[in-house]
Amino acid sequence: MSFFISPAFAEGGAAAADPSAMSQIFLLVGFVVIFYFMLWRPQSKRAKEHRELVSGIAKGDEVVIGGGLVGRITKVSDEFVVMEVAEGTEVNVQKASVVAVLPKGTIKSI
Repeated sequence: MSFFISPAFAEGGAAAADPSAMSQIFLLVGFVVIFYFMLWRPQSKRAKEHRELVSGIAKGDEVVIGGGLVGRITKVSDEFVVMEVAEGTEVNVQKASVVAVLPKGTIKSI
């Protein structure tokens, strides 16, 4: 059965392992750098923008929440906002679910 497996002969031993180990380290560092610039950094930038958006919500702003509901903010508290979706209809919504703040007058044009 030895005709399926070619015999391996030792040559340099430890000297041959050093270039291979260095190339593996460079490859690992390269993957970490690519992972950082393509995933971590853009995600943290989006999270920072969303935190700023949520902290800047004020009474009278017209917003869209994650479910697609559009309304005007009537009351703001620490974690929740009260959003008027129709005249006389108010809904309590978590601040974190606000996706975008619309320009003034957007609701009238819908």
